[in-house]
Amino acid sequence: MRSDDPYHEGEKAVQDRAGEQAIAERNGRAINTQIMPGALKFVAQQAMAVLGSVDSQGRLWASVLTGEPGFAHAPDQETVLFNLDDAGSHRHDPLWSNLAGDRRVGALFIELSSRRRLRINGHVETVGSSRLQLQVDEAYPNCPKYIHRRHLRTSRLSDQTSRHASMREGQTIGDEQRATIEDADTFFIASAHPQRGVDASHRGGHPGFVRVLNDSTLRVPDYAGNSMYNTLGNIEVNPHVGLVFLDFDAGSVLQLTGTAAIRWDLAEQVNHPTGGTGRYWDFSVERWVEASLDYWIGAEFLDRWDGTPTPQPNTRH
Repeated sequence: MRSDDPYHEGEKAVQDRAGEQAIAERNGRAINTQIMPGALKFVAQQAMAVLGSVDSQGRLWASVLTGEPGFAHAPDQETVLFNLDDAGSHRHDPLWSNLAGDRRVGALFIELSSRRRLRINGHVETVGSSRLQLQVDEAYPNCPKYIHRRHLRTSRLSDQTSRHASMREGQTIGDEQRATIEDADTFFIASAHPQRGVDASHRGGHPGFVRVLNDSTLRVPDYAGNSMYNTLGNIEVNPHVGLVFLDFDAGSVLQLTGTAAIRWDLAEQVNHPTGGTGRYWDFSVERWVEASLDYWIGAEFLDRWDGTPTPQPNTRH
């Protein structure tokens, strides 16, 4: 258990404005400076991890790392090792150059089939062509809310196929990127606090829950969660965030970096409900990268989270 306060000033400010300080205090007891012993095996069972990193301009990026289960493992409660010979993202992923300049990392291990997830925030001690070593600063489990159950399967692309895999980039959202975003029921977000480090988190909803307002702006409803407000708390003090949308059918990712702003001033929108929280956040795109993963990842859809707010009118509580 952490001996100091698990929350920084941004998280506390959002908790206070939402009126959820007491719940946050209780849930904050789960935040530890080590991986819980029972979660060590969980890390090694995963075929996917989401990593948040910071580039040389201070921008946040979220990356999806996939491979055969066991590509990541925790030999002890303070360390996670990634075997990059058995895993990958794509050769144009900003993650690789980011780690050369800023060793802070936020990691999310998520098992979609069981709706279990584990967040590990820390810093990379070793960066090599075949290995990453992550030292743990914080670790804690998250609830299963808004996770749609899928059974993942991975298959490594040949080196030749990987070298010729398509990659596109831009600064504004086109029709294809709009379709990817608006069809998605899942995405991941990286955020950071200047002193407390980088965080990676999950967001889920019904397809269309992320709205494309124009070619450079997205709007996301903020559903009720665990009251800790790790992501919104980071945004409160540092607007830079990174998003990644994973296309399970194509085995590709759309990564976007930009800035976010919490919208407390919007009334609940009938055609875009928040489930009663009355909170949204807007994301302004600065740059995006779209590429095929080195390890193709597919998924058999099992069932949708039945507690996801449905597209019906709701009232603020």
